[in-house]
Amino acid sequence: MTTLVLCVDRDGGLTDEPVVGWEAVRALVTDVGIDDPEDSRVNCLLESLKVARDLRDENEEAIVGVVSGRGDAISTDRSVARGVDQLIARYDPDSAIIVVNSAEAERLVPIIESRVRVDAVDRVVVRQSHDIESTYYVLKQFLADEELRSTVLVPLGAALLAFPLLLFLAESITVAIAVVVAVLGTFLLYKGLGIGDFVATLPGAVRDAFYSGQVSLVTYVIGLGLALVGLFAGAIAVSPLGNTSVFLTVMQFVFDAVPWLGAAALAASTGRLLDELLGDEGVHGALLNLPFGVVAVGLVVRGFTAYFLERAGEIPALTVPRLTLGALTVDPITLSVWERLALFVVTGVVVSLVGVRFASYLSARELEGVPENT
Repeated sequence: MTTLVLCVDRDGGLTDEPVVGWEAVRALVTDVGIDDPEDSRVNCLLESLKVARDLRDENEEAIVGVVSGRGDAISTDRSVARGVDQLIARYDPDSAIIVVNSAEAERLVPIIESRVRVDAVDRVVVRQSHDIESTYYVLKQFLADEELRSTVLVPLGAALLAFPLLLFLAESITVAIAVVVAVLGTFLLYKGLGIGDFVATLPGAVRDAFYSGQVSLVTYVIGLGLALVGLFAGAIAVSPLGNTSVFLTVMQFVFDAVPWLGAAALAASTGRLLDELLGDEGVHGALLNLPFGVVAVGLVVRGFTAYFLERAGEIPALTVPRLTLGALTVDPITLSVWERLALFVVTGVVVSLVGVRFASYLSARELEGVPENT
């Protein structure tokens, strides 16, 4: 079986007559490279030699050749066709592999296919050059992919159609741009975060959780409710602030919402931990430490937000009430802003260390219970 490895040059000027043979093509590479080292046709010729060498390594007879056009569009195509006819008449190949370096050269493939069977088209894109040459192929593949078209072109077209309508209704270009950008941003986040896939699998996951009796299903609902309560509490806390700076408003919102959000995360993580404990596969150390980590992060965040708010005079200092234990009485203690911050941070670190120690202890107990392989 004889394969013709054909380098096609549609730009013209590479050679007047077809060039055939390993040595002849290699000499042509040297001549073209010396004249213009940046010429992309050098890479095309080298790729032709590489393909021919690979075919010979597979014990297949390969003939490497080069055809080039000259003149205007019609003359160039006819010149290439004549060169291909000469090569076919002389060597009678069973098939051909075409090597091109541009979209224009690839347009000659149908002409060659009408004369000999084409097994492959190898297009060379020089990595050091700009990607202008490959833009045609990228757009071609993009437009051929139905999913990509619906994901990118449809939202973009809808945004372009909605923009003049919003501009007419709102009578403000700022509002129209803001709405369009917000919608596009929401769509990109929806796709980028995989929310669509999550929503698609959510009904099945909920159904499986119901059938399997997972505790986490209930705790997730509890966590969602606590999270909503936390957001509501934070919103109520910042509503009377009026002229307060944006930073203090955010700090006040986080200060009031963190306890509820922490409780929500604690409920969800505890439910997941209970499911693992009730299962047969055991519990991972990271999952054992998760509830402690949630509490520790909540304490640290609460402490820092309290520091900023107390320094700004938005909340009072922390006062420990009078404690009475039998005959022992402890007077009320008012902590300074730094003492308050240190108390929350140290407590958070201690809780985190307790969680790590607890997870390590249970993991060690599980390893002791696993029999050794003999």
